[in-house]
Amino acid sequence: MEQLNSISEKFSSLAWGIPLLVLLIGGGLYLLVLSRFLPFRFFGHAIKVLRGKYDDPNDPGEISHFKALTTALSSTIGMGNISGVALAIAVGGPGAMFWMWVSAIVGMSTKFFTSTLAIMYRGKDSNGELQGGPMYFIREGLGKNWKFLAIMFSVFGMLGALPVVNVNQLKQAINDIVLIPNGVEVSLSTNLIIAAVLVIVTTIVVLGGLKRISSIASKMVPSMVILYFVLVLIILVINYTEVPKYFMMIFTDAFDANFMTIEGKKDVFGGVLGALVLLGIKRGAFSNEAGIGTAPMAHGAAKTDEPVREGLVAMLGPVIDTLIVCTLTALAILVTGVWKIDGLNGVSLTASAFQNAMPGVGQYLLMICVFIFSISSLFSYAYYGKKCMSFLAGAHNKQYYNYFYILSIILAATTEFEVMINFIDGIFAFMAIPTMLATILLAPKVVKELKIYIHNLKTEKPNDR
Repeated sequence: MEQLNSISEKFSSLAWGIPLLVLLIGGGLYLLVLSRFLPFRFFGHAIKVLRGKYDDPNDPGEISHFKALTTALSSTIGMGNISGVALAIAVGGPGAMFWMWVSAIVGMSTKFFTSTLAIMYRGKDSNGELQGGPMYFIREGLGKNWKFLAIMFSVFGMLGALPVVNVNQLKQAINDIVLIPNGVEVSLSTNLIIAAVLVIVTTIVVLGGLKRISSIASKMVPSMVILYFVLVLIILVINYTEVPKYFMMIFTDAFDANFMTIEGKKDVFGGVLGALVLLGIKRGAFSNEAGIGTAPMAHGAAKTDEPVREGLVAMLGPVIDTLIVCTLTALAILVTGVWKIDGLNGVSLTASAFQNAMPGVGQYLLMICVFIFSISSLFSYAYYGKKCMSFLAGAHNKQYYNYFYILSIILAATTEFEVMINFIDGIFAFMAIPTMLATILLAPKVVKELKIYIHNLKTEKPNDR
């Protein structure tokens, strides 16, 4: 296991270097400037679109704007918001959260562009059905000479869609919160039982296809965000005297890497500050997946003939996911002081924060959130993986991905957390390369589409907006 952990760590470090950082953050800033910050000025309009004001049942696509966003959020609002944030703080201290915020703000622009492209350049699969996603906007938007990027995305997309981190941390939460405190001896057998239950639940849902997944996600996502928000709010109220201090520390410690506890601190920019920046960006990317390419696969299925509308809805994702949910997790961990305890990491650290603030019930309430977060992510990731398989091997073969997916659930339940998180980090990096390159190349066409949309919006009557 130590050797496997070492290999996965080297793989992640190799993928996450300066070139990828420049591509994700530099590329996102370029998109932000290119659009003259226009998406942010239409934040209120995006809410109206999300609420269904512009829905038309006759538009092409499978699901509504709201269901597209909740399907995308059901994969991003997962263990990245609980274990990912905990890992970032355990390794990099409060300042890591600041760089996650940077990732989210830039990611809003990235998601706007990638999801707009997912509607602009929808393509047909081997069954003749309309599909959206990076592989399709690469093929349809850039042409056949760039198809190698679409293939690259799909290959790594099948691996990146494996729910290994969510399953691993759900297993850990069940062990730490439910089994061990009640005297149950945790073993390979108990981990396999957990995996078997998850396989059964996931299979029942994913066999129903996107409409069943989106229908369940549209009900689960809002409720789990509200529940989590209320629970963390209780923690912050209990520790209200600590909130201002730690909120300020997120800013002050963003440029002070004294908290860094990882080895190899001189990999990026030649110092620990660079390693802290990279840690925050990496955890931010894992949390909101902006620039990775997963969200455009969900938003590409939206029922609309206006690409910009879906792009505006998609940009709400990083706001909800990172700026709200991840910030809540970070503050809960910081104000309770558990982040200073050695040996705690991932979901175990977050569970300690809840137990510290609400003894006896806190960790069980978190268990409910963890379960809902993880289960909803399992459904969406299965859809993403099958979509990548469909592009590579034909729509008639996509069901074979289910076997690969089920095997990964069993593997994740019996493997160390560090191995799984390093594996997904590395795979996400290789998914981001084709997604961001294609998005930057096609960005001028999105800006042109945006200007037309804004012009048409301004010519409408005020009561029609």
